[in-house]
Amino acid sequence: MWDKIIYVFMITVATYILKQLFSETPNYVKFQSKFLVFYIWASIVALFLMPFFVFTPKNVKNSLFGSQIIKHVTKLIEVKWHLRNGKVLSEDRGAVIISNHQSSIDILGMFNVWHVAVKIAAVARKELFYVWPFGLAAYLAGVVFIDRNNSKDAYKTLKATSEVMIKNKTKIWLFPEGTRNKNFTSLLPFKKGAFNIAVAAQVPIIPVIISPYYFINTKKYIFNKGHVIMQCLEPIPTTGLTMDDVPQLKDRVQNIMELAYKELSKEVLSLLPPNYPLVGQD
Repeated sequence: MWDKIIYVFMITVATYILKQLFSETPNYVKFQSKFLVFYIWASIVALFLMPFFVFTPKNVKNSLFGSQIIKHVTKLIEVKWHLRNGKVLSEDRGAVIISNHQSSIDILGMFNVWHVAVKIAAVARKELFYVWPFGLAAYLAGVVFIDRNNSKDAYKTLKATSEVMIKNKTKIWLFPEGTRNKNFTSLLPFKKGAFNIAVAAQVPIIPVIISPYYFINTKKYIFNKGHVIMQCLEPIPTTGLTMDDVPQLKDRVQNIMELAYKELSKEVLSLLPPNYPLVGQD
């Protein structure tokens, strides 16, 4: 009796999901499936690579290798990434990369340009570590996990990482907004952590602007094909600056990135048809 009920239930659910996936109209199942494909693929790759990462734990070369495999999922979710002024990232030196934060797929953007910079240590919130197997593989691949609720411990972790950055000419990648921002016209106020690290290590800051994800509309459950531009701005030196200069440096960099983001947004959105379903439109 119960086995038949369970069987019918499973068939019903499977039929509903397939119907939603192949529907021509946007829906919750189709929307979430794009993210799910990314998460599942990243977890499979992480599970496969972990045994290899154990032999060279916390080596940034592990991240480079893993990113070059995971990035191909971009083709399945139909998002193309285009890097501008990539020569800035390719310079063999320690630096702090900062970029705007819009979605969990930001990490796919990083994966698609990782081979240009080669040596990158990404910074992530500690909660991600517990999303296994991806979190454990990321730890073994050199990702730095910080507790955003404990600024002192977070700073100590980043300071230790900055010493490795200088010694091994590694770039640290952070999102100074601290949380996701879906505004196409402005950035959220920057936090000081990335700038403290750059000044303390006396390394340049490399701003990377990620164009708006116009093809994602969370309110209408839309995840269309999309094209993303990642634009590297010229490095901003910190040589000779002290911690007293951090607030002014932070504001100056935010202004530079804000202007660049607005211009990039204008460029990308101007190419869309007038009735394109952008976030916030009814």
